[in-house]
Amino acid sequence: MKEWTREERYRVLQSAEEIRPLYESIRNSVYRQRYHVQPVTGLSSDPNGFALHKGTWHLCYQWCPWGAVHGLKYWYHVTSPDLVHWQNAGIGLKPDCFYDNRGTHSGSAISQGDDLVFFYTGNHRDDDWVRTPYTCAAVLDAEGKLQKLPEPLFGPRDDHSEHQRDPKVVWNAEKRKYYIFIGAQTLDLRGCVLIYESEELLKGWRFAGELKVPGYERFGGMWECPYIVNISGRDVLIFSPQYTKLPGRGNSTNHNVYLIGRMDYDTLTFTPEGDYHHLDYGFDFYAAQGAASIGDPDRAILIAWIGLPDNHYPTQEEDWEGTLSLPRELRVRGGKLVQTPIPAVESLREAEIPADGALPAACELEVTAPEGDFALNLFTKADGTGGLRLRYDSAARVCTVDRTGMDRRFNESVGEVLDMPLEAPLRKLRVFIDRCSTEIFANDGEATFTTRTYPTEREFHYAASDDVRVRVWPMRASVTDEFVI
Repeated sequence: MKEWTREERYRVLQSAEEIRPLYESIRNSVYRQRYHVQPVTGLSSDPNGFALHKGTWHLCYQWCPWGAVHGLKYWYHVTSPDLVHWQNAGIGLKPDCFYDNRGTHSGSAISQGDDLVFFYTGNHRDDDWVRTPYTCAAVLDAEGKLQKLPEPLFGPRDDHSEHQRDPKVVWNAEKRKYYIFIGAQTLDLRGCVLIYESEELLKGWRFAGELKVPGYERFGGMWECPYIVNISGRDVLIFSPQYTKLPGRGNSTNHNVYLIGRMDYDTLTFTPEGDYHHLDYGFDFYAAQGAASIGDPDRAILIAWIGLPDNHYPTQEEDWEGTLSLPRELRVRGGKLVQTPIPAVESLREAEIPADGALPAACELEVTAPEGDFALNLFTKADGTGGLRLRYDSAARVCTVDRTGMDRRFNESVGEVLDMPLEAPLRKLRVFIDRCSTEIFANDGEATFTTRTYPTEREFHYAASDDVRVRVWPMRASVTDEFVI
């Protein structure tokens, strides 16, 4: 694996021609996705700036153009008419001013009248590499380019650590105010959220206070990507706690969780109705972001990075890494979130093929299970051995996912076996496979499990217990992989 110097990782991209050879070298990789957003070159991580504006979906991802390494971060911009077919639009934000000289880090967007406004963290470092985070904004112009405001909206607070980032902007109609939620860390290394408020979107921002979440005062060492949304009258707080291990999650110290409760903007208190829940039970799911301005009070649209900070994946050998999840519809049912693939993804199905054990590289499976225990093995060899193994224990109502049987193993020290607990008996799975990712939706969205998977040439088969019914649809390509910078 290449060892990157700081100078290499934080090199400024001067011309598209500097990375064209890298694009040409990776475009035919067997792991390039067909219907998931992925980096044009290099590395992609957090989704950013996700919003519906004048009938077009806008999405950016954090991008380091040089290779599979976290270094100087740009925002790369993609657009879609339907959340399924995505086109590359080129660089959205670049680190080209004092306030973001070492990276345009994660943030959000909101549609306001004719304007689509983006909020991001400007990562400034001085000559001694001391970080100062600024909350900055940019507006999409008529040509589809993001134009930065000349000055930040506000700088960091000295009574918290340097970790203050990932602004999520929301509009509260009752208060007639905008709020920005900032993921942060206290001086004694506790994860938290800072809240700013303003009556106007691009000026007048003032610090309102720290979000209070009773029972979660010491829950992780940093809260990344905070997101609050009201769905059918219920408030949902989604965030990514870092620097902590959680029960049943192996050695991972990066998580994505949610709470359902009530947000009081007068006291800046989110009161949970119960314990936290994992947003996704898989090995590789992080930094989830909800789309702004969708205009539907009964659902949210969510997308996430299929990956984790500090983890390493096999395509690093090819100098690229990263992909985003399918967009998901979120609803509240029985005190929990229900997540389902957006309906439009079914338009990508090609003609159904016989369920004879062959597994296309990009496909959707619909699995119907009988009562009781059962097993489903994906990415097996022709004789049915190995692969990604799913085992359902009907007495415990737990589906265990084990990827130790695959040829390409990775992040072994973090953990390769995880459970997906369920409240109802497991009767149905929808599985979306796309060359280097697998997303599993159980019981019409009661629980989900997302993982990176890198099958070798001999691992394109599946096997299931008797009485398990499997339907298979190959999936059409829906993301352009054009070289647009």
